[in-house]
Amino acid sequence: MIEIQRPVTWVALTGFMGVGKSRIGRELARALTLHFIDLDRYIERQMGLSVADIFHHLGEATFRQLEAEAVEELSRKDYLVLSLGGGTFVNPQNRARLLARGPVVALWASPGTILERVSRRPGERPMLKSPDPFARIQQLMREREPIYRQAHLHVSTEGRRIPEVVEEIIERLWDYAAAGR
Repeated sequence: MIEIQRPVTWVALTGFMGVGKSRIGRELARALTLHFIDLDRYIERQMGLSVADIFHHLGEATFRQLEAEAVEELSRKDYLVLSLGGGTFVNPQNRARLLARGPVVALWASPGTILERVSRRPGERPMLKSPDPFARIQQLMREREPIYRQAHLHVSTEGRRIPEVVEEIIERLWDYAAAGR
């Protein structure tokens, strides 16, 4: 059997919406020869509803419960890159479970970049239903920054191509693994 050299066999990506968790996660999984799961898409498949429809018809509290159940299940898996929803890591129970499972990588981008990226598909972002989406992004980022800072590793996606970001994450994961965390 061929043994694949990789720094870790499980990693979660967190950060605000629009920082690139899904696209980068998919490429990171490919580079590490791991499975990839986007948590929001996973919940949508389980429920047969989009995240926006879950928020609209069942409420945010129901979505957050479904999210917590999915985190509990998926944190027990191995050989996985897990891309979290922007609010997943905010829940203290999710955060504790993910940090204990580790490593968790926080991805970062500026509010302007995030607005540009999420404006491409505005219907998919129920948290941005606001007369001033930029102000809402800034407000939510201020609230969430101290929480995202608790992740093990931090990588900026600002003005960078996906392969460059993936390469940095892998280098940082090797350092993480070498430190015996």
